[in-house]
Amino acid sequence: MRKRDCSGTLWLFDLDNTLHNASHAIFPAINRNMNAYMARVLSVDGKPADAATVDAVRQDYYQRYGITMLGMVRHHGVSAEEFLQEAHQFDDLITMLRFERGLRNLFRRLPGKKILLTNAPHFYSHRVIRHLGLHKHLDGHIPVEAMRVHGQLQPKPSRPFLRKLLAKYGKTAKKCILVEDSIDNLRAAKNQGLRTVWVTGYIPAGQNKKSAACVDVKVKSVLQLVKNYRSLV
Repeated sequence: MRKRDCSGTLWLFDLDNTLHNASHAIFPAINRNMNAYMARVLSVDGKPADAATVDAVRQDYYQRYGITMLGMVRHHGVSAEEFLQEAHQFDDLITMLRFERGLRNLFRRLPGKKILLTNAPHFYSHRVIRHLGLHKHLDGHIPVEAMRVHGQLQPKPSRPFLRKLLAKYGKTAKKCILVEDSIDNLRAAKNQGLRTVWVTGYIPAGQNKKSAACVDVKVKSVLQLVKNYRSLV
């Protein structure tokens, strides 16, 4: 049987909770930073908003836009840059990182182009990728501030941005694979015809990990892609 040519594959890799364990320390810090910043922005008569108000606004914007930042930009006049800077302040980012050995070998072995596609800002994602040793194995790095359609921010799970991305790289949807921990992002990609991989190993205990129709392959670790990618291409 003739082997299939996989060299034309375009891999889109998420970062947090996909390539490293952000739930360990980074996400809790981001949540604290984001809540404190939003409490100041939502303040009334100089008094910061209470936790219940902040939680309600975060959930509302996440449900409506897929990312809290977009709601804050559209409805409260904050800049995306300021929001991202405030949310991604860490005492010592490197010591907070937890990840598996073998990521560089994985990226070397997988055929095709590898693009980092993350709703995190460049100044943060660049540091993480360099520490993971993956910067030399990436063919592109698309942070949240670069996800724009007609000049407007369109972060994941934006379907218009996915279409723009495919056109940029000259790929059909069937030649593109999104590797993610977020079901919402995978669902949007599947709707556009992309192949999808759901990474569940870093999803906090207690959250639903039942596969959905938008998932082509479910893995606990991205390292399992080596033995699974033939079923995707």
